[in-house]
Amino acid sequence: MYRVALTAPDDFDGWRDAARRLAVNGVDPADVVWQAGETAGGDLFGDAPLPPDRPGAGFSVPRAFVDLAQSAILHRDPERFALLYALLCRLRDRPGLMEDKADPLLRRVDILAKAVRRDIHKMRAFVRFRALEDAVGPRFVAWFEPDHHIVRANAGFFLRRFATMHWSILTPEASIHWDGETLSEGPGASRGDAPADDPVEDLWKGYYAAIFNPARLKTKAMLSEMPKKYWRNLPEAALIPDLVAGAQAREAAMIATAPLPEKAPPKRQGNAATVWAALREEAMTCARCPLHRDATQTVFGEGPLDAPLLFIGEQPGDQEDLAGRPFVGPAGRLFDRALAQAGVDRSRAYVTNAVKHFKFERRGKRRLHQSPDAGEIEACRWWLKQEIDLVRPRIIVALGASAARAMLGRAVTISRARGQAIALDNGAEGWVTVHPSYVLRLPDEDRRKEELARFVADLRGIGERLKALP
Repeated sequence: MYRVALTAPDDFDGWRDAARRLAVNGVDPADVVWQAGETAGGDLFGDAPLPPDRPGAGFSVPRAFVDLAQSAILHRDPERFALLYALLCRLRDRPGLMEDKADPLLRRVDILAKAVRRDIHKMRAFVRFRALEDAVGPRFVAWFEPDHHIVRANAGFFLRRFATMHWSILTPEASIHWDGETLSEGPGASRGDAPADDPVEDLWKGYYAAIFNPARLKTKAMLSEMPKKYWRNLPEAALIPDLVAGAQAREAAMIATAPLPEKAPPKRQGNAATVWAALREEAMTCARCPLHRDATQTVFGEGPLDAPLLFIGEQPGDQEDLAGRPFVGPAGRLFDRALAQAGVDRSRAYVTNAVKHFKFERRGKRRLHQSPDAGEIEACRWWLKQEIDLVRPRIIVALGASAARAMLGRAVTISRARGQAIALDNGAEGWVTVHPSYVLRLPDEDRRKEELARFVADLRGIGERLKALP
């Protein structure tokens, strides 16, 4: 019997080194006991030492397995190390195993990894810093209770996102601290070690109450995205019971004072809204490409699920990444103005992006946009296809080269594809034009006016084409 003592519950490097030595020596998974952290210890009757390393005797595994293992190993399931080693041994004998989504062992490990990725997303979304004053100035402290061993794995995100702040994140298992120069770790803490509130919270509560829309309240979806276990650490959560309780009355008042439409749009039949909500929820934990590691959150598409017109942008920008909604930044505002000038009803269009996470390069306090590469676009095409299949638009418009690549599955030149209908495999009609950010980036004002006019003309032509379709 071999007993592997790992240094910490999230010791991926230690697990990988031990697993490789065991696997190349043909050690059966049933003959290995894995322990981590304080639980690690020897057997009363002694254990066999790990077999010797055999340079050159290793075997390759697909990158997908490494990514899966790095996530799954952070789960609290005590069997995770053994499950991963068993999967590694099977992968050695079946190199194509990662493609078999029906394999029970692979599915079990994938469930662990998805739970971890969801926990990482929740930590990024629900950590709330509160200000303190110490000898060197303001320091921001947050308390969070993760479900899994994700604190160290998530440290890099907060370091990059709050590089200019001095902050600490306290959790029951471990704490991380950033002083502007050095990231350090400390022991676990208790809720009482973190400050209870600060003056900024009153402003935040006022903002949260002001933007609360009772007509869009979906209690079940809200609890799925923000479970009650996180409420005690969120200042705005104290307002939720009263806001929910008064939602029906506020909605009735809104309806009573709203002008009646001349003709109500037709309602989409079936369970499209339920499917869309489930799809969006799944996308929140997406880790198909590395972009999820630095982005604040997944930015999914939005709009009517019976929209005849669907627009594909490139990727979320800085403001979209923070707001969690597409086309709300400067390019989005230009897009809205162009649609209005073209006579196209934005409220009847579904808008999304080819890539759902913000890709950027940090320059000081700024996050500068970087275009997604072909691999990142391809990784996200699965989500885009699900949105298109669900909405079933008559016309799909690609805004820019990245969007055109996502729509067509190949690179195209905007100047060649612009202004002509493209028959798509799903029966819809595809069109290609520039992205509104292209217009914004033009340095010459006369050129911007000229390109904006062309963009509006493209949109007007698409709108007229939509009306002409049988």
